[in-house]
Amino acid sequence: MKNFLIALGFLLSVPAAAAQTPTLTPAQQLNPAYAKWGMLAVKETQQKYPNARLVDYLHLGSETKDDTTTEKFKLWLKDDRHEFGVIIHVTFTTKTGDLIKIDFQETDR
Repeated sequence: MKNFLIALGFLLSVPAAAAQTPTLTPAQQLNPAYAKWGMLAVKETQQKYPNARLVDYLHLGSETKDDTTTEKFKLWLKDDRHEFGVIIHVTFTTKTGDLIKIDFQETDR
């Protein structure tokens, strides 16, 4: 009974919390700022690992230093032999959006 009341309290508080969050436009909901770079990370990873299929995708955040920004992603892939992760760093010029480099690092986690 106690667990039920806790769960019910949580469910009743969700609409109030949601009402306090800023409303995003449909375009913002569908296309976060990193979406362009995420699509590029997926495309380049598929080219680098053509026999692997994408299992999961995660945006790890971004880091801006001086005049460059690096968007960080983790893709989880599966091929005939094993499953593995790939950490991708996409670095670009912050003001112009010009691509500087893409780095890949395989991981078992």
